[in-house]
Amino acid sequence: MSDKPNMAVIEKFVKLKLKNTETQEKNPLPSKETIEQEKQTGES
Repeated sequence: MSDKPNMAVIEKFVKLKLKNTETQEKNPLPSKETIEQEKQTGES
């Protein structure tokens, strides 16, 4: 077993057979408005 991939297998790989998937961000960053609101509530 070597760490190098088998080039014959890689050459046969066809990207067109892959399924197209939609990505969804699991942890979106808060907006500037949300950050400002939290800063204001933290100062009070």
